[in-house]
Amino acid sequence: MFYERLGTYEKQERVINGHTFLFVIEKNTTSFKHACTVKDIERMISYIPPADYGNLKLIVLRQPKRKEAILSGVWGRLIYSYEFEDDYYPAVILEAADYKSKLKWSRKLDPDGQQELARLRRDGHFFTESKRNYTALLEADNVRSTQLYRTLPHEFGHYVHYLQVVKPFQDDRDDQEKREAIYLHLPKDEKEKFAHQYADKLRLRLLLENSIPFEREV
Repeated sequence: MFYERLGTYEKQERVINGHTFLFVIEKNTTSFKHACTVKDIERMISYIPPADYGNLKLIVLRQPKRKEAILSGVWGRLIYSYEFEDDYYPAVILEAADYKSKLKWSRKLDPDGQQELARLRRDGHFFTESKRNYTALLEADNVRSTQLYRTLPHEFGHYVHYLQVVKPFQDDRDDQEKREAIYLHLPKDEKEKFAHQYADKLRLRLLLENSIPFEREV
Protein backbone atom coordinates (compact mmCIF):
# COMPACT_ATOMS: atom_id res chain seq x y z
CA MET A 1 0.00 0.00 0.00
CA PHE A 2 1.11 3.58 -0.62
CA TYR A 3 1.50 4.32 3.10
CA GLU A 4 3.97 1.42 3.41
CA ARG A 5 6.33 2.84 0.79
CA LEU A 6 8.69 4.86 2.95
CA GLY A 7 11.59 6.98 1.83
CA THR A 8 14.61 7.67 4.04
CA TYR A 9 13.73 6.98 7.67
CA GLU A 10 15.23 6.41 11.10
CA LYS A 11 14.07 4.09 13.87
CA GLN A 12 13.84 4.66 17.61
CA GLU A 13 12.73 2.04 20.10
CA ARG A 14 10.86 3.13 23.22
CA VAL A 15 9.57 1.07 26.15
CA ILE A 16 6.38 2.66 27.49
CA ASN A 17 4.69 1.14 30.54
CA GLY A 18 6.62 -2.06 29.88
CA HIS A 19 5.50 -2.27 26.24
CA THR A 20 7.99 -1.90 23.39
CA PHE A 21 7.08 0.48 20.56
CA LEU A 22 9.14 1.10 17.46
CA PHE A 23 9.02 4.67 16.15
CA VAL A 24 9.71 5.05 12.44
CA ILE A 25 10.40 8.65 11.44
CA GLU A 26 10.41 9.36 7.72
CA LYS A 27 12.54 12.28 6.55
CA ASN A 28 10.59 15.41 5.66
CA THR A 29 10.63 17.08 2.27
CA THR A 30 10.13 20.73 1.23
CA SER A 31 7.57 22.51 3.41
CA PHE A 32 6.36 19.42 5.28
CA LYS A 33 7.17 18.91 8.95
CA HIS A 34 6.25 16.45 11.68
CA ALA A 35 4.22 18.36 14.26
CA CYS A 36 4.89 15.95 17.15
CA THR A 37 8.23 14.75 18.44
CA VAL A 38 8.93 11.18 19.51
CA LYS A 39 9.06 12.37 23.13
CA ASP A 40 5.68 14.11 22.72
CA ILE A 41 4.09 10.90 21.47
CA GLU A 42 5.88 8.75 24.03
CA ARG A 43 4.49 10.90 26.84
CA MET A 44 0.97 10.85 25.42
CA ILE A 45 1.00 7.08 24.97
CA SER A 46 2.14 6.72 28.58
CA TYR A 47 -1.23 8.20 29.61
CA ILE A 48 -3.15 5.54 27.66
CA PRO A 49 -4.00 2.39 29.68
CA PRO A 50 -1.37 -0.29 28.89
CA ALA A 51 -4.18 -2.84 28.54
CA ASP A 52 -5.21 -0.93 25.40
CA TYR A 53 -1.84 -1.39 23.68
CA GLY A 54 -2.58 -4.95 22.57
CA ASN A 55 0.00 -5.99 19.99
CA LEU A 56 0.43 -2.46 18.67
CA LYS A 57 4.08 -1.96 17.81
CA LEU A 58 4.73 0.69 15.16
CA ILE A 59 4.31 4.44 15.46
CA VAL A 60 5.07 5.82 12.01
CA LEU A 61 5.72 9.51 11.41
CA ARG A 62 5.10 9.51 7.69
CA GLN A 63 5.96 11.97 4.95
CA PRO A 64 3.04 11.97 2.49
CA LYS A 65 3.47 12.77 -1.16
CA ARG A 66 2.24 16.26 -2.03
CA LYS A 67 -0.51 14.85 -4.26
CA GLU A 68 -1.70 12.58 -1.44
CA ALA A 69 -1.86 15.52 0.95
CA ILE A 70 -3.95 17.52 -1.54
CA LEU A 71 -6.33 14.78 -2.69
CA SER A 72 -6.72 12.63 0.41
CA GLY A 73 -4.98 14.32 3.31
CA VAL A 74 -5.48 12.88 6.79
CA TRP A 75 -4.03 13.61 10.21
CA GLY A 76 -3.37 9.96 10.86
CA ARG A 77 -4.58 6.40 10.38
CA LEU A 78 -4.55 3.00 12.04
CA ILE A 79 -3.27 0.05 10.03
CA TYR A 80 -4.03 -3.36 11.49
CA SER A 81 -1.32 -5.15 9.52
CA TYR A 82 1.43 -2.83 8.31
CA GLU A 83 4.27 -4.25 6.22
CA PHE A 84 7.62 -3.00 7.50
CA GLU A 85 11.03 -4.50 6.83
CA ASP A 86 9.56 -7.82 5.65
CA ASP A 87 7.29 -8.25 8.66
CA TYR A 88 3.78 -7.19 9.64
CA TYR A 89 2.67 -5.23 12.70
CA PRO A 90 -0.29 -3.09 13.80
CA ALA A 91 0.67 0.55 13.30
CA VAL A 92 -0.49 4.06 14.07
CA ILE A 93 0.55 6.56 11.42
CA LEU A 94 0.76 10.32 11.95
CA GLU A 95 1.24 12.32 8.76
CA ALA A 96 3.54 15.30 8.34
CA ALA A 97 1.75 18.54 7.48
CA ASP A 98 2.48 20.92 4.62
CA TYR A 99 2.67 24.35 6.20
CA LYS A 100 2.32 26.05 2.82
CA SER A 101 -1.15 24.62 2.41
CA LYS A 102 -4.44 25.52 4.09
CA LEU A 103 -7.34 23.72 5.68
CA LYS A 104 -10.42 24.33 3.56
CA TRP A 105 -13.91 23.13 4.42
CA SER A 106 -17.14 23.68 2.53
CA ARG A 107 -19.80 25.67 4.33
CA LYS A 108 -22.26 22.93 3.34
CA LEU A 109 -21.41 20.48 6.12
CA ASP A 110 -23.39 17.49 7.33
CA PRO A 111 -23.67 16.95 11.11
CA ASP A 112 -20.44 14.90 11.22
CA GLY A 113 -18.61 17.62 9.32
CA GLN A 114 -19.93 20.29 11.67
CA GLN A 115 -18.72 18.29 14.67
CA GLU A 116 -15.27 17.87 13.14
CA LEU A 117 -15.05 21.59 12.37
CA ALA A 118 -15.90 22.29 16.02
CA ARG A 119 -13.15 19.90 17.11
CA LEU A 120 -10.62 21.64 14.88
CA ARG A 121 -11.56 24.99 16.36
CA ARG A 122 -11.19 23.51 19.83
CA ASP A 123 -7.70 22.34 18.80
CA GLY A 124 -6.82 25.97 18.09
CA HIS A 125 -7.27 26.25 14.31
CA PHE A 126 -8.65 29.68 13.40
CA PHE A 127 -11.05 29.62 10.44
CA THR A 128 -12.07 32.58 8.33
CA GLU A 129 -15.34 32.41 6.44
CA SER A 130 -16.22 33.16 2.84
CA LYS A 131 -19.45 32.53 0.96
CA ARG A 132 -18.41 28.95 0.15
CA ASN A 133 -15.66 27.88 2.53
CA TYR A 134 -14.12 27.87 5.96
CA THR A 135 -10.35 28.33 5.63
CA ALA A 136 -7.52 28.10 8.18
CA LEU A 137 -3.76 28.37 7.92
CA LEU A 138 -1.85 25.33 9.12
CA GLU A 139 0.22 26.28 12.15
CA ALA A 140 2.57 23.90 13.95
CA ASP A 141 1.10 24.30 17.45
CA ASN A 142 -2.44 23.71 16.24
CA VAL A 143 -1.50 20.69 14.13
CA ARG A 144 0.39 19.28 17.12
CA SER A 145 -2.68 19.78 19.30
CA THR A 146 -4.88 17.95 16.80
CA GLN A 147 -2.53 15.03 16.26
CA LEU A 148 -1.23 14.59 19.79
CA TYR A 149 -4.34 15.07 21.91
CA ARG A 150 -6.98 13.84 19.48
CA THR A 151 -5.73 11.88 16.45
CA LEU A 152 -3.36 9.64 18.40
CA PRO A 153 -5.99 8.65 21.02
CA HIS A 154 -8.59 8.32 18.24
CA GLU A 155 -6.47 5.73 16.43
CA PHE A 156 -5.85 3.88 19.70
CA GLY A 157 -9.63 3.93 20.12
CA HIS A 158 -10.05 2.20 16.77
CA TYR A 159 -7.55 -0.44 17.88
CA VAL A 160 -9.31 -1.00 21.22
CA HIS A 161 -12.60 -1.42 19.37
CA TYR A 162 -10.93 -3.87 16.99
CA LEU A 163 -9.58 -5.91 19.93
CA GLN A 164 -12.99 -6.01 21.55
CA VAL A 165 -14.57 -7.32 18.37
CA VAL A 166 -11.98 -9.97 17.53
CA LYS A 167 -11.20 -11.10 21.10
CA PRO A 168 -13.92 -13.78 21.19
CA PHE A 169 -12.28 -15.36 18.15
CA GLN A 170 -8.65 -15.16 19.19
CA ASP A 171 -8.59 -18.72 20.53
CA ASP A 172 -10.00 -20.12 17.29
CA ARG A 173 -7.93 -21.05 14.27
CA ASP A 174 -9.43 -18.34 12.10
CA ASP A 175 -6.72 -16.62 10.14
CA GLN A 176 -5.81 -12.95 10.61
CA GLU A 177 -7.71 -11.76 7.55
CA LYS A 178 -10.96 -13.33 8.74
CA ARG A 179 -10.67 -11.78 12.20
CA GLU A 180 -9.94 -8.37 10.69
CA ALA A 181 -12.90 -8.72 8.35
CA ILE A 182 -15.26 -9.01 11.34
CA TYR A 183 -14.26 -5.53 12.43
CA LEU A 184 -13.77 -3.98 9.01
CA HIS A 185 -17.31 -4.87 7.96
CA LEU A 186 -18.83 -2.91 10.82
CA PRO A 187 -20.51 0.33 9.69
CA LYS A 188 -18.07 3.22 9.48
CA ASP A 189 -20.29 5.39 11.68
CA GLU A 190 -20.16 2.78 14.45
CA LYS A 191 -16.35 2.60 14.32
CA GLU A 192 -15.92 6.37 14.25
CA LYS A 193 -18.35 6.87 17.12
CA PHE A 194 -16.39 4.44 19.30
CA ALA A 195 -13.03 6.04 18.45
CA HIS A 196 -14.33 9.58 19.08
CA GLN A 197 -15.82 8.56 22.42
CA TYR A 198 -12.59 6.84 23.44
CA ALA A 199 -10.49 9.91 22.55
CA ASP A 200 -12.93 12.34 24.19
CA LYS A 201 -13.04 10.32 27.42
CA LEU A 202 -9.25 10.15 27.59
CA ARG A 203 -8.88 13.85 26.80
CA LEU A 204 -11.33 14.84 29.53
CA ARG A 205 -9.53 12.69 32.11
CA LEU A 206 -6.14 14.11 31.19
CA LEU A 207 -7.44 17.68 31.28
CA LEU A 208 -8.90 17.14 34.75
CA GLU A 209 -5.57 15.67 35.87
CA ASN A 210 -3.69 18.64 34.33
CA SER A 211 -1.67 16.12 32.30
CA ILE A 212 -2.42 17.95 29.05
CA PRO A 213 -1.61 20.20 27.37
CA PHE A 214 2.13 20.03 27.85
CA GLU A 215 5.07 21.81 26.24
CA ARG A 216 6.75 20.35 23.18
CA GLU A 217 9.44 17.87 24.21
CA VAL A 218 12.50 17.51 21.99
